[in-house]
Amino acid sequence: MLKNKKIIISLFFIFIISVLIIISNFLYEKNSTIEALSKYGSRGNEVTQIQTKLKRWGYYKGNIDGIYGTQTLNAVKYFQRKNGLAVDGIAGPATLRAMGINSSSSSGSSSSNYNSNLNLLSRIIYGESRGEPYTGQVAVGAVVMNRVKSSSFPNSISGVIYQSGAFDAVRDGQINLTPDSTARKAAQDALNGWDPSYGAIYYFNPATATNKWIWSRPMTITIGKHRFCK
Repeated sequence: MLKNKKIIISLFFIFIISVLIIISNFLYEKNSTIEALSKYGSRGNEVTQIQTKLKRWGYYKGNIDGIYGTQTLNAVKYFQRKNGLAVDGIAGPATLRAMGINSSSSSGSSSSNYNSNLNLLSRIIYGESRGEPYTGQVAVGAVVMNRVKSSSFPNSISGVIYQSGAFDAVRDGQINLTPDSTARKAAQDALNGWDPSYGAIYYFNPATATNKWIWSRPMTITIGKHRFCK
């Protein structure tokens, strides 16, 4: 009887130890995922992507070497500050999503990528054209999509939107406003291929435009206050 009792106690302790090991491994993996985010001192492909995008958009002036040094840190902070993100210099999930970079720590699924693009496109449409006719809002989204397809612009929605100097709503922070349902629906239509701009890659308000160059662009259509052109 005593022997059986000792066996039961031994098995109980083995069970407890096994549970503790499982919990320990879970916490380790969780912490490892957090630590995997790109930050000062990190190296690798994700850092290269961050540097490439930030350099293309005018935030980063250093070499694209895949090393998360002081210049990369400052560039990430600059990007975060300009785009309403927490300014911590760490390329966490929110910052990576804003840059259009998928990683294991953000989300690599096509569904998540679509939702990220939809949210970003909704915000630029709302920031640039809220109050405009619905067709005009879709046309603003279509301009973004047309730029993605053009070899003259970045090849991602986030790249186009955050290209330095491309959109007033990014420069003045209106991109950080919460888009309404109309802007979101317009973004969905633009993502699905509706292009009421007729292939335009630029648009401007003739009543406020001061750039002489934009007036020289061939017009495709005028919708509301915006003139769309190639």
